[in-house]
Amino acid sequence: MNPGTGNPTGNVDWYEEVFRFRENWRRRAAEGNRFLRGEEVPFQQSRQSLSQWYLLPFKEDTAAQQWAVFTQEIRTRSGKHKHQGGVAIFILEGKGYSVVDGKRYDWEKGDMLLLPVKPGGCEHQHFNLDPEKPSKWLALRYMPTTDVLGNQHEQVENHPDFRK
Repeated sequence: MNPGTGNPTGNVDWYEEVFRFRENWRRRAAEGNRFLRGEEVPFQQSRQSLSQWYLLPFKEDTAAQQWAVFTQEIRTRSGKHKHQGGVAIFILEGKGYSVVDGKRYDWEKGDMLLLPVKPGGCEHQHFNLDPEKPSKWLALRYMPTTDVLGNQHEQVENHPDFRK
């Protein structure tokens, strides 16, 4: 094995790989999808939430590459998880509250919740207050910040509708 490369043949030209990576990045920025219709973005039930994932760095069909942008629909409550902050959550519909590190924050349509960057990350969970109508919010997260802060992510409690 060639030391430092992790490649048994040692024939990877890492300098050229950097060029290929950057060229692919520029191509995706130039040619990637710049318009997403909400009705075409499927809802997915996960351990944390019922969400629509618009942007993620590894969703390679979009021009924006360094953002996580998603909606979350809350009928009763989300799961509970812990990760580093640096996330902006804009309330699109409904009324509810979030518990962030044990402190309750009430919100309604038009409000914004900011998850703080802090040592150890922040544990949080979201709740809907209207049993007749779900709440919905949009989260925006700049992923290079997440990466440099260590990518911490821990699921504490699953969403009530999650099934393996």
